[in-house]
Amino acid sequence: MEEVKDALNKFAKGVVMQSRKNLTTGRHKASGALHRSIDYELNVSKNSFSIAFLMEEYGQYQDKGVRGKRSSQRAPKSPFRFGSGTGKKGGLTRGIDKWVRQKNIQFKDKRSGRFLSYKSTAFLISRSIYNKGIKPSMFFTKPFENAFKRLPDEVIEKFGLEVDDFMKHALKNFK
Repeated sequence: MEEVKDALNKFAKGVVMQSRKNLTTGRHKASGALHRSIDYELNVSKNSFSIAFLMEEYGQYQDKGVRGKRSSQRAPKSPFRFGSGTGKKGGLTRGIDKWVRQKNIQFKDKRSGRFLSYKSTAFLISRSIYNKGIKPSMFFTKPFENAFKRLPDEVIEKFGLEVDDFMKHALKNFK
């Protein structure tokens, strides 16, 4: 069992490390909150094990993308969609407003040449994202699948693991 535990620890640490690296190199790191939140919990017993990858909830949307209200072109296979009524009202706008202020982004008015307020800039960006969606970054999925392929065959066979089922169970807990 100790070998299984070591193999699973190595697997999880590799996924976490590569996911964090992908966020940084893919320029998906604004405040660093998502980067810092990526972690895992592993419990191994005699006949079973459980592994849970933890991250901020919006990490799912960054990873898998989100289909837009009007167009699914950016993320056609995403399980998430804007305008479905399941998300928090105004959550996107608040998040974008925080990001716009953090990055000091302000659009200019075409006619007057003046800078728009952060609130107006955030509204325009939010509206575009809401309608067009978010392209998947796969910052977590790719390292997970690559590390899964490298898991020792004995672990996979012993527990009858399938990558899709394993990923669903491993991602069910978010902060």
